[in-house]
Amino acid sequence: MSFLRKESFLRLKLDLVRVGSYDIHLILLSMVGDILVLVNFRYLMKSLRKAAEVRGHSNWAKGPDNAGSYNSPPHDSGFFRDGGEYDSYYGRFFLNWYSQTLVDHGDRVLALANLAFEGNCIAAKLSGIHWWYKTASHAAELTAGFYNPANRDGYAPVAAMLRKHETALNFTCVELRTLDQHEDHPEALADPEGLVWQVLNSAWDVNIPVASENALPCHDRDGYNKILENAKPLNDPDGRHLSAFTYLRLSPVLMETHNFMEFERFVKRMHGEAVSDA
Repeated sequence: MSFLRKESFLRLKLDLVRVGSYDIHLILLSMVGDILVLVNFRYLMKSLRKAAEVRGHSNWAKGPDNAGSYNSPPHDSGFFRDGGEYDSYYGRFFLNWYSQTLVDHGDRVLALANLAFEGNCIAAKLSGIHWWYKTASHAAELTAGFYNPANRDGYAPVAAMLRKHETALNFTCVELRTLDQHEDHPEALADPEGLVWQVLNSAWDVNIPVASENALPCHDRDGYNKILENAKPLNDPDGRHLSAFTYLRLSPVLMETHNFMEFERFVKRMHGEAVSDA
C-alpha cells in the first residue's frame, strides 16, 4: 500500500548494496557481517589487484584478515574496533575500493534499467543497516558496501550515482525509533533515526525524489508518528518531503479493529487531513 502520490514507481532493488552485511539465516542485530563475501569472487580479486597496483602497493590486493565473521561485534575485530585497521592507509584504500565497486555496479545496472524501462520512474532501494551506527567504524554498514564511518559520508556517492540516472531513492526503517532499539538491543548500538536522517538528506541534497517504507510490522501510534515525522520534516526550510511511502504490510493483525483504526488515522494524517489525538 503506497501513499502520498498517485504515480507509481517501478522499483529496482539493488541487492548488492547489502551483500555481506547480514545473512537471512543468521538474523542477529548485533553482528557485523562478512566483508569477504564479495572479495572472494574471482573477477573482483582481479579488480582489487589492479587497484592496488595503481595505488603502488600490490601487497594490498587482499581482503582484511582480521575483520571477524558474521556474528563478531566490532570491538572483537582488529579491523573494525575503535582505532582499528579500517582507518589505516590500507583500510581506507580497501574500503574505498569495496564501496566504489558496488556504486559502479549500481551505475551499470541503472544505465541498463533506464534503457529497458524508458519512460518509467525507477527507484533504487537501499537497505537500512542501522546497527553499530553509534560506533566509530559503522562496521555493519562497511560490510554492506556503505563506506560510512563517523568521519566520512558514505551515502553521498550513492545519491550522486542515483542523480546521474534520474533515479529515486527508496529507503527503509523510517518507523524505527532509536530509543526503542536501545531498550530492545542495547548491545547493538543502533541508531535508525540518525541513519534515516543522514540518508534522506543525502538524497534531498542532490534533488532526487525520496520514497520510503517501514522495515518491521507497524501497528502502533508511536511508529506511525515517526513515519509522519520523516515524511515531512518539521521546519525544513526547503519544504522537502517524501514523494511516496509503501506500508508493509496487509495482514490479519492489521485488520484487527483497534489496529485498523490506528492505520486509518495514520493514512488520513499522511494525506494532510486534520485528525484528533483521541
